[in-house]
Amino acid sequence: MDLTAFQRDLLFTIAGLDEPKGVEVKEAIERYYGTEIRHGRLYPNLDSLVEKALVKKGQHDHRTNKYVLTERGKRQIKSRIEWELASVSDDVKSGIRSLPKR
Repeated sequence: MDLTAFQRDLLFTIAGLDEPKGVEVKEAIERYYGTEIRHGRLYPNLDSLVEKALVKKGQHDHRTNKYVLTERGKRQIKSRIEWELASVSDDVKSGIRSLPKR
């Protein structure tokens, strides 16, 4: 599936949070990028992930949406991780495997 790097980062961000609200996704992605992410960039990209059936958007309350990975979204992440691991040297892989689990 064709995703921009930003959309892929949003997908991974949502995967690391528990049914995050849009503002929680925004805060997490801003921490990762180290810069402010404007609503005009964030929400159209979240909507694109919803349209691609990678993320499900639901209501948290009357004003706030929450985002959850779909099974397709989980498969997309798994596929990306497998591709990345197959693309790097064993030396790099050994460093990755030594990372603590969440």
